[in-house]
Amino acid sequence: MSDLSPGLEWLHRRGIGVLAERMGVTFTEFSAERSVATMPVEGNTQPVGLLHGGAYVVLGETMGSMSANYHAGPGRLAVGLDINATHTASARSGLVTATCTAIHLGRSTAVHEIVVLNDQGRRCSTVRITNLIKDVASG
Repeated sequence: MSDLSPGLEWLHRRGIGVLAERMGVTFTEFSAERSVATMPVEGNTQPVGLLHGGAYVVLGETMGSMSANYHAGPGRLAVGLDINATHTASARSGLVTATCTAIHLGRSTAVHEIVVLNDQGRRCSTVRITNLIKDVASG
């Protein structure tokens, strides 16, 4: 019997994608409604040593899309429709911790907000993603 929650078990079976894996994204909590993940700053910086703005977006997209796909269920697929990010502080070292919260979980769309904090607990980025949920094409 697994010690993982049903959501984390599903996530481990499905995988989070090569890019997120290369960036060191690690989930500690996972469901359609709320997820928590970390990502190291090291290896994901821009030339001046700050966490790259695109790294925040990859983290947010990974969390929101995986949560939307879990919500969609078997035979359905969630795909990104819109994403935006507002960066309000920086991270230079350590880990960032992100909390993904569902804003809307519908039949055809899912909207999640991802708040990313640095090691000092300061909000660095707020990401919002909207996913379209559709039936998987057969044949």
